Amino acid sequence: MTAHHGFGPAGWIYQLAPERGDVPHAPANSVRSLTEASDGLGSRPVAWAVAVGHELARVITREVPELGGGPALFETLRMGTEAATLHALLLLADPATDRAIPEESLLGDREFARRRLGLDKVLHGIRVAHAALTHALMSACQERIAPSERADQFRRISELLFGLVDEFSSRMTAEYLAEHDRWLTSGAAAREETVRAILDGQPVRVEAARELLAYRLEGSHLAVVAWCDSPAADATCDLQRAAAELLRLRGCASVLVVPTGRTTVWAWGNPLAPFPVQMAGDHPYPKGIRFAFGSVRHGLQGFRQSHEDARHTVRIMQLNPHGTGPVVDYPDVELAALLSADLPALRRFVSDELGALAADSAHADQLRGTLRLYLRNERSLTVTAGQLHVARNTVTYRVKRARQLLGHDPAFRLPEVMVALEAARTLGPAVLRPDEDGSHDGPPAASEYPLRSGE
Repeated sequence: MTAHHGFGPAGWIYQLAPERGDVPHAPANSVRSLTEASDGLGSRPVAWAVAVGHELARVITREVPELGGGPALFETLRMGTEAATLHALLLLADPATDRAIPEESLLGDREFARRRLGLDKVLHGIRVAHAALTHALMSACQERIAPSERADQFRRISELLFGLVDEFSSRMTAEYLAEHDRWLTSGAAAREETVRAILDGQPVRVEAARELLAYRLEGSHLAVVAWCDSPAADATCDLQRAAAELLRLRGCASVLVVPTGRTTVWAWGNPLAPFPVQMAGDHPYPKGIRFAFGSVRHGLQGFRQSHEDARHTVRIMQLNPHGTGPVVDYPDVELAALLSADLPALRRFVSDELGALAADSAHADQLRGTLRLYLRNERSLTVTAGQLHVARNTVTYRVKRARQLLGHDPAFRLPEVMVALEAARTLGPAVLRPDEDGSHDGPPAASEYPLRSGE
């Protein structure tokens, strides 16, 4: 089918385009689906559907927060809302279009079943999406057709979407129940139930749990949460394999891996040494997969605590996705994890302590990094210069400039300044102020706080 722009009673469909000023989003659906939609609608209506699909996913997670849970899960949900929006446009443009529910619309439903979310929450999400899509289509229609034609088009939109939501709800319910049944009858269900019981602090028979999980619970544990950023393909097997391999590379003898959805796995290993092997920064980690490690803990309680540490690490990585690497260890972000329990309060604290140095700019980041090392090295210019591989005079300038932007000598509030610098280093934009005018990147001024003699 090829697009016939501007013809027929639904010609306004071919006039759809994203609003000016909208931030463009990369499509969530497959190239094949997008190509078929573009053939039938044209590129601009497809871009409109991508934008609306993103907004629908945002509205759903706001109204039904249980359906959210991180970037990967949001992308899975967005894939479904985008596919449903494209499907609705194709049917409005040509009623002879195949009415079969797109496969990409069902991936989120299977994910919700695996995560054991209630079917009532899933159906609530469908109703929320239906209302939001109806509003978006009617608003777009009203802007593009004459008042005399609106009633007929509004009726078509209403009838089509009510039919779609009824069919969609029935198909989603069937898929949800089928996926739930598959999960219940699999060995993975019993393993996951046992793991969740341990994590919830419920009493378990250690010997029976050890036999079922094929994993020793009495020793030391290192937990990791692994997830992939893209939900385009079912990556569960790749995630399991990657998590197990990384734990073994870190010196773990036995490994337990539990998938908790299509894009996330929980895993544990029994480390042979109290301090697991740290991987080199240039290790070829699997592309698109991220790993949040906990700390080494002991016994059944340690099994739970290491996982809790890993979950805190996940939160830090999601707060600053571009400022953390693919693998992060809890001990490296523990302070930020504790401080960020109240993120608005931490943001105020960083701003108060760092003053103009809290700007989210490359120059301010360079100054913060130098000042942090300088203070950690007990104000040694030589040691700091060696670590940064710069000249001693460069460190001198940066420290003076950092002090000027701070507005005070850090020696008088050293613990507070160090904590604020650490939070800024780990959390980045999540706690920094936008540097809207770039005023802090200008030339240096004379410092009001000269370095002390001998520094």
